[in-house]
Amino acid sequence: MNPTTHDFRTLFCGMDTPVPTLSGDHVPYLNLDNAASTPSLRHVQDCVNRFLTFYSSVHRGTGFKSQISTHAYEESRNQMLEFVGADPQTHLCIFGKNTTEAINKLARRFPFSAERNIVLISRMEHHSNDLPWRAVAKVIHVGLLPDGRLDENHFDELLQNYGNRVALVAVSGASNVTGYINPIHRLAEKAHAVGAQIMVDCAQLAPHRKVHMRPLDDPAHLDYIALSAHKMYAPFGSGALIGRRDIFEQGDPDLRGGGQVEVVTTERVVWSAPPEREEAGSPNTIGAIAMAAAAAQLEKIGMETVAAHEAELTAYALQRLQTIPGIKIYGDTRPNCADQRLGVIPINLPGISHFLVAAILGYEYGIGVRNGCFCAHPYLLHLLGFSAEQAEQVRQQMISGDRRNAPGMVRISFGLYNSTADVDRLIEALQAIRAGAYSGQYRQNPVTGEFLPLGWQANYKQYFTFQPW
Repeated sequence: MNPTTHDFRTLFCGMDTPVPTLSGDHVPYLNLDNAASTPSLRHVQDCVNRFLTFYSSVHRGTGFKSQISTHAYEESRNQMLEFVGADPQTHLCIFGKNTTEAINKLARRFPFSAERNIVLISRMEHHSNDLPWRAVAKVIHVGLLPDGRLDENHFDELLQNYGNRVALVAVSGASNVTGYINPIHRLAEKAHAVGAQIMVDCAQLAPHRKVHMRPLDDPAHLDYIALSAHKMYAPFGSGALIGRRDIFEQGDPDLRGGGQVEVVTTERVVWSAPPEREEAGSPNTIGAIAMAAAAAQLEKIGMETVAAHEAELTAYALQRLQTIPGIKIYGDTRPNCADQRLGVIPINLPGISHFLVAAILGYEYGIGVRNGCFCAHPYLLHLLGFSAEQAEQVRQQMISGDRRNAPGMVRISFGLYNSTADVDRLIEALQAIRAGAYSGQYRQNPVTGEFLPLGWQANYKQYFTFQPW
């Protein structure tokens, strides 16, 4: 395969930042942990810096800086609605911290009833799209195929069995573990056919593929989506819940305070109209502007271009990974199907703890990856083939404070700025680790499971301090 023809590195901050290694050398940091958080686009940094000159309180301020801050904040909502193809007449954008907060808000605000109180979710979900629903409704999990894909036949069976009781289907747009992309519009059509609504966790999907909510009169429309700025190249602490306006016009907000009321007396409260009703207290104006700026930049690049670049990179990585003897790649390993998935590749090396592989990559090669269960424990246990008895044994060990044998994988996840040269650098490191040709001596912390190099400690204050000099 020819190396990718796209080079987006110049669009991002911190691409050539040197980091220390055990050898005493410094190497350019290679981030392959983009499914967790992404670096900032330069456009986002520039946009925030330009706005900081005018930063002030939003809503109801009479000064010019307050007015322009309010304008920028509200324009950020409009940009996010446009980014996902939502109609501002029927949908609204509620800003918050991240996807987790967005889903928790929807869970607390969704109008469940005694007749409809079931939420269908898949076993591949991130905990953020599982645990909030357990607190407010009866959760039924949709099964998985052996390779980790959603079992759509089981989904159909559950809808047939519980259809008139299902209030909501909550599903990931794409998995943060395997990169599988779910058929969200087909699932939406099936959910709507039985009178249910659908919420899609788009934290992983939105930075990599075009999301289109579609009009409410389209049977395949999406009722709600949640997404995080820090996964779409705007790490300034914001997220968004985009959903049906008619639902949030009902009921009281889940959080209460300033900035969301029209009138308050000692006996009565008159709430503001949504979305203001749902955003108690002073909002994260900078975060909202950064998120909108990232969305604007991604639209300018073109989500089709983003998808094509990452598919080419993923196919190249799958080809090269399969040259490492004994490597286990989870999920779809076919390079020619890379355009049907995201650039998220979980692996394990035979006989080497995922904790140790990740540690060596970081300490000796300056490569950042993620290891463990990626906040998707049921999914990992399924992919690893654990029986119920094995899962219980591991659970007991972890409860006792011993995580040395905690199950997990090493996750490689690409961002728009990554290149085939990055893949080559990773493969060289993994080949050395597989051959035992690493230099450090490591000791495992039984409480955390992580491996730490003996006799080495970075001086973090050398790289960052709060002091202004």
